[in-house]
Amino acid sequence: MNLNLVLSTIDNLVKYFKENNLDSKNILLHSDQGFQYTNQSYRYKLKELGIIQSMSRKGNSVDNTPIESFFGHMKDEIEYSDLNFNQLKDLIDDYMVEYNEKRKQWDRKKMIPKEYRNHLLNPSF
Repeated sequence: MNLNLVLSTIDNLVKYFKENNLDSKNILLHSDQGFQYTNQSYRYKLKELGIIQSMSRKGNSVDNTPIESFFGHMKDEIEYSDLNFNQLKDLIDDYMVEYNEKRKQWDRKKMIPKEYRNHLLNPSF
């Protein structure tokens, strides 16, 4: 991966939002602290577009673990090759609903993520 790929990805994201009449302001974009994401031109571009930058802390992967786990499961469980952007978006949207609202998690007391979150938020926990 290089800086040009990362910058063109941001351009494609903004283009998609414009083509679909979506507001690109206040998007939260999470990454690690690779050189591409700490580069001044990348950071300036995000700021200019109103995209909020979020990064994992150096040497601390705990804040990145949930999303890495989700993507690991998703890439293992769905067939995503040879899809156009809209097909991929629909597939990911469907998978996220399945993952968060229907799929029980063994390491979370066999609850779906939504139930487990509510369980943790319950004051009697």
